[in-house]
Amino acid sequence: MSGAIVRKTEAAIARVQGLGELACRIFTQFDPARILKEAERVDARINSEQQGMPLAGWLVSVKDLFDEAGQRTTAGSRLLATAALAEVDCAVVARLRTAGAVIFGRTSMSEFAYSGVGLNPHFGTPGNALESARIPGGSSSGAALSVAHGLCDAAIGTDTGGSVRIPAAANGLFGLKPSQAAVPMTGVHPLSTTFDSVGSIAKTFDETVAVLSVISGRDFSTHEPQRSSSVRIGVPFGAFVDDLDDVVGESWVQLCDLLASAGAHLEEIDLSFLTEALPIARTIIATEAHKQYGARLPDLDRLGDPRVLRRIRYAETLTEVEISDAYARRAEVVQRFDEALAPVDALMAPTLPILPPMISEVEENFDGLNSAMLRNPSMINIADGCAISVPFRSSHSVFPGAAMFSAPNGRDLALLSTVRSLVPTLTGFQH
Repeated sequence: MSGAIVRKTEAAIARVQGLGELACRIFTQFDPARILKEAERVDARINSEQQGMPLAGWLVSVKDLFDEAGQRTTAGSRLLATAALAEVDCAVVARLRTAGAVIFGRTSMSEFAYSGVGLNPHFGTPGNALESARIPGGSSSGAALSVAHGLCDAAIGTDTGGSVRIPAAANGLFGLKPSQAAVPMTGVHPLSTTFDSVGSIAKTFDETVAVLSVISGRDFSTHEPQRSSSVRIGVPFGAFVDDLDDVVGESWVQLCDLLASAGAHLEEIDLSFLTEALPIARTIIATEAHKQYGARLPDLDRLGDPRVLRRIRYAETLTEVEISDAYARRAEVVQRFDEALAPVDALMAPTLPILPPMISEVEENFDGLNSAMLRNPSMINIADGCAISVPFRSSHSVFPGAAMFSAPNGRDLALLSTVRSLVPTLTGFQH
C-alpha cells in the first residue's frame, strides 16, 4: 500500500500530464518514475525519522540551472542539450532532499536566465497562469507556473535582475530574493557572479520563507513580527514609481492608502540615484555572461536565442574603462542604498511598473518591454539588497497587485519580520 507522499505525488503527476503541451513549456525535464521513487524514499524516511524534515513531502520544482545528480543542466538552452549529466546534487538540491522535499521536475526558463519576460524559442513560451496570452515573466518562468498551476508546493529559482520576483509577481505569487550570500551558489549554472542569487516562490508567505530557511541553512521563520502600527516604510521617489502604467499606478495609490490606514508610517525617500545606476547592471551582466559563453558564440549563432545572444554581445561594445567604472559605481550605489534605508524598516515599491504584456507584444518589442519588466527588481540587485514580492488585493479583475519590500544586504531577517506583520493587511488572509 502506497504512503501518503506517494499518493500526493501521483496526484500531482496526473495534474502535470493533464496539461498536455503546456507541461512541456513549464518543464524542461519531467520524469514521473524518478519522482515517484523519490517520493517512496521520503515516505520511508517519515516512518523512521521523527525530526529534521521541515519540508517532509513537499513537492519542489527546481529551475534548470541547478545541478541534480543524474540530470542534465541545460540552462534552457540547446547549447547545453548534450552536456554531461551532473554527478552530484548542488548544495541547494541536497538541502531540499535532506529536509524531506521531493524534487518535482526541472523547470523551463529564459535561455541562460538572461531576460525578464520568459520567452524561450527552444522549449516554447508558456503563457501566464492568470491570462494565458500574456508573458509568464522570467527568467524563472516555469518555476512560477509550476506553483501557480498547483503542480507543486514551491519552486526554486535564481534572481540576477529580478528573475524570481518578476514571474512571482506576474502570476500572483510570493517571490523571495535573499541577500546574495544567504544561499550557496555551488553547483548552480552562473550568468553573473556579481548579481546571481537563489530564491524561492510559493503561494503563501510562510511557505516561501520555509523554503528559504532550508536552502540557506538559517531559520528565518521564528522572528517575532512587528505590529503594523510601528512599522516604518520607505516610499521612493525618483525611482521605482515613475512611468507606471494606469493599472499599476492605481494599485500603488491603493497600496499606500491601505498601509497608512493600518497605521504604518510611510516616509518618502529620494532614490533617484538608483534610476541613474540602471546601466550598471547591463554592463556588468553582459561582461560576465560574455566571459562565460564567449568561446561558444559561434555555436550560439546557430543554436541560441538571438535576443539573448544580442545581449551577450553587448559586452563587445564596451571598453575596459567603462567596465571598470561600472564596478566602481556599483560599490558606491550599495553604500548609498544602505545609508538611504537606515531610517526605515523596509522600502516598498511596485514589483513591476507595468502589467505583464502580451506574448505577441514582447516578440515585437523585446528590448523595450524586457527593460520595463526588469527595471524595478534589478535596482535591488544593483544595490546588493534583499527583497520579497508580495501579492496584494487590488481593483483589477484578473491580476492582483504586487508589492516589493526590500532592505540592504544582510537585513533579511528584519525585512521578513516587517513583511510578516503586513501580510494579513495586504492579502486579506492569514499568512
